[in-house]
Amino acid sequence: MTAFADTIVALSTAPGVGAIAVIRLSGEDAILITNKVFSGKNLEKQASHTVHFGTIRYNERVVDEVLVTLFKAPTSFTKENVIEISCHGSPYIVKEIIKVLLANGARLAKAGEFTQRAFLNGQFDLAQAEAVADLINSDSAASHEAAINQMRGGFSEQIKTLREELIHFASMIELELDFGEEDVEFADRDDLKSLINNLLTAINALIKSFDLGNVIKNGVPTVIAGKPNAGKSTLLNALLNEERAIVSDIAGTTRDVIEDEINIEGINFRFIDTAGLREATDTIEAIGVKRTQEKMRAAALIIYMFDLSQEPLTDILREVNRLENNSKPFICVGNKIDKADQEIVDKLSSNEHFVLISASQKSKIENLKSKILEIVNLDDFKSGDTIVTNIRHYDNLLKTRNALQDVLNGLNTNVTGDFLAMDIRQSLHYLGEITGEITTDDLLANIFSKFCIGK
Repeated sequence: MTAFADTIVALSTAPGVGAIAVIRLSGEDAILITNKVFSGKNLEKQASHTVHFGTIRYNERVVDEVLVTLFKAPTSFTKENVIEISCHGSPYIVKEIIKVLLANGARLAKAGEFTQRAFLNGQFDLAQAEAVADLINSDSAASHEAAINQMRGGFSEQIKTLREELIHFASMIELELDFGEEDVEFADRDDLKSLINNLLTAINALIKSFDLGNVIKNGVPTVIAGKPNAGKSTLLNALLNEERAIVSDIAGTTRDVIEDEINIEGINFRFIDTAGLREATDTIEAIGVKRTQEKMRAAALIIYMFDLSQEPLTDILREVNRLENNSKPFICVGNKIDKADQEIVDKLSSNEHFVLISASQKSKIENLKSKILEIVNLDDFKSGDTIVTNIRHYDNLLKTRNALQDVLNGLNTNVTGDFLAMDIRQSLHYLGEITGEITTDDLLANIFSKFCIGK
């Protein structure tokens, strides 16, 4: 266990007025410091995982009535002595209690320092520590489940298994180098090649999962595009079930992008209503059209709307062909089916890209939502497979894959053991950085600085 000489304190609940607030201390003297200002039972004589009522006092003045929860090392989140003080949620009371604790020997915690201590004390690995922040920031069922799975070690176990398999062969290669003059071979090259291929298959699957992981963690930017009066703003309002965008029969009403979020089956979608695509009639509309084109390039999904009561079938199919050539996921929405010619409706009904709706009547909106989920494809997530959601992990997996590919190339060209050993060490290094078996102060500072202060 890593020893920390100082005791840290911070507000762990959200700042602001509330029914209660929780102030957390961690460190060898957490119990001693709290005991100095707590009027109630002697905390130093109480058992771990117990709660005690009393008052916090400063110079005999009662600051607040509180509940103190006691966790003794090593059976706490940080594996240190931990105290949690539940007080009334007045910002003034919180400030006064923390001020009293600082005066008695505690210091203010840095961002993420409680979780950093838990990691350094061996409570969990670095990937699990990062999942704590993801769990706090999760805002959908899918992002919550992904964070829970990672925090409980699913991803870490897979990385650990891959690394252990590679370590065995690395040790055999290193042993060969010790007997270099005797020309012995402890690591069977065919077995090593088979292992590298298996590792590459597993790592490629993890790398591929990042696209889905990014969707789960950050949501799906989805642009609603089309010609003026196709019904884009009406669709946005229907999806959100509120009058978010101005709707008018006047072409070009929407001149800037309008964004809002909706959760569909546990996934957040950020829908972006855009200006109609046409030759602009004035400078302001031209800016809106330009922004539409920019949003379409940046989108993860495009919903392209057609006014079936106005647009000819030949024009519609020509636009669909252009969307197909853009190689970006898209859904074509045929709107105003209640006013459309039945022949057009019949011909588009069988087109795999199309969903036919009436946005103004909120008809077939559920069909569109189902199509959206089909495009996003959550099958891998629902199957329980490991999903990579962290860009740092993704980057290290890419580096691991490159290093393993170098090992494989070396085996195919019969390079000497010292070159193989170097590439294997590099692979182990990148895998180790994911779970924190290999760290630097800069890496840890960067990761934990993104946490909230009280976590």
